[in-house]
Amino acid sequence: MPQVHSKRYPRHSGQAQLEAISLEWLGQARRGVRVAQVLNLTEDSLELEYIRPGPARPEAASAFGRALAWTHAAGASHFGAPPPTWVGPGWIGLASMTYVDQPGANWGQFYATERVMPYAMAAAKADTISQDGLKAVERLAGRLEAGIFDSPQPGLLSPAAAARLHGDLWSGNVLWTVPDKASHQPWTGAVLIDPSAHGGHAETDLAMLALFGLPCLDTVISAYNEVSALAPGWSERTGLHQIYPLLVHAVLFGGSYGQAALAKARQYL
Repeated sequence: MPQVHSKRYPRHSGQAQLEAISLEWLGQARRGVRVAQVLNLTEDSLELEYIRPGPARPEAASAFGRALAWTHAAGASHFGAPPPTWVGPGWIGLASMTYVDQPGANWGQFYATERVMPYAMAAAKADTISQDGLKAVERLAGRLEAGIFDSPQPGLLSPAAAARLHGDLWSGNVLWTVPDKASHQPWTGAVLIDPSAHGGHAETDLAMLALFGLPCLDTVISAYNEVSALAPGWSERTGLHQIYPLLVHAVLFGGSYGQAALAKARQYL
């Protein structure tokens, strides 16, 4: 019997179905990063192919960076869009996440109202950020909604289009691999798991890679940039895109994540 990776979810939550749909959506991207193949799906469980791990070498990092640019370039209908065919809530890790049904908002409006503020208010309710900290995040949200930080997407996308995001692209969800001569799939250097897929800004995925330290990140970014040129000032916006995952961590795990999120937020006031 081939090795498989099994996951269980609460019954009736829809998380298993959403993960399968999200992996399929990401995997449809032409020349994009390979995703773990779903082998079996039930109401509350998922079986995925076992990924034979490999080292994080420069050649794998380059392949991953190039493929990630194409995954993003596959696009989404609008900011906050769910994977097609999905109706229901989203998830990032163990935290619920909203989708946006209709297009209309620019990136800053979407990011402020659907990503930053819901988790900032939840963190304040859990006392992992202070009320003064919440006010600081609210000031930043106002600047985001005004479009001050809106920036063009990388070159393969139209400037104001939505990218197709993995959405939870920390290093643990990037499985490095070695080329497999027996595989009929192109080698992309890495395989992606555990998505929180939605339409967003490509810089959000790149900022998540940087947040918890992906090996060979400079090589990944360089290869990405060669395929799909990043907009000027992208590195100065990295902290802005990291506020959302830090607030999610503040809600889920407390600790110092709330203060880290506030420190990032104050950089953009």
